[in-house]
Amino acid sequence: MTGDDYQAGQVLLIDKPLNWTSFQAVNKLRWEIRQAFNIKKIKVGHAGTLDPLATGLLVICTGKMTKQIDTFQGQIKEYTGTIVLGSTTPSYDLETEVDNTFETEHITEELIHQTTNQFTGEIDQFPPIFSALKKEGKRLYEYARAGETVEIPSRKITIETFEITNIDGLNIDFRVVCSKGTYIRSLANDFGKALNSGGHLSALRRTKIGAFDVKEGLSIEDFIKNLPKKD
Repeated sequence: MTGDDYQAGQVLLIDKPLNWTSFQAVNKLRWEIRQAFNIKKIKVGHAGTLDPLATGLLVICTGKMTKQIDTFQGQIKEYTGTIVLGSTTPSYDLETEVDNTFETEHITEELIHQTTNQFTGEIDQFPPIFSALKKEGKRLYEYARAGETVEIPSRKITIETFEITNIDGLNIDFRVVCSKGTYIRSLANDFGKALNSGGHLSALRRTKIGAFDVKEGLSIEDFIKNLPKKD
């Protein structure tokens, strides 16, 4: 592939590693493509953010294919991950420390499976306060880190599939197929509440966006290795 190919537009499937932001992944790939082909400027963007503590599929578009980003973002997504029951965190995941613990003795495997039914179809969901959504020009996480309370409106999302794939004590493995705008962290928190307990996300991996599958994705390292080396 040449620099002209990247300028004309490519769709890159990247398996984002843990602790990288989506922004860092895009910046790294843009830099490496520019260096490999001696390109002064090239558009590169991603079709849907992944939190730093999530791994998996990032659809990255280059050149003229960046015009398709909104189309890709709107497609159905699939995730796998783990919810820990019995405790909550302010961020709904491991970005922040556990702030509350709850009773879990009443929770049975049957109850866990039954409760997933409350979260399928079209539902109202509140985004996490620790998110990049904006309110009055500020990111929600900026309010959260400053200890400020803000009202966040709920929004309609659709969960096509919420499947429990394994139960190991309080660690609940799942697979979710959902619409654009779904926060799996919020789902973990709400699922814990629905069980009259608490819950937070301890692992998350995006496996599909539309027809794109993470199995076809490259690590950032492997993508860079495949670029031509400068003499």
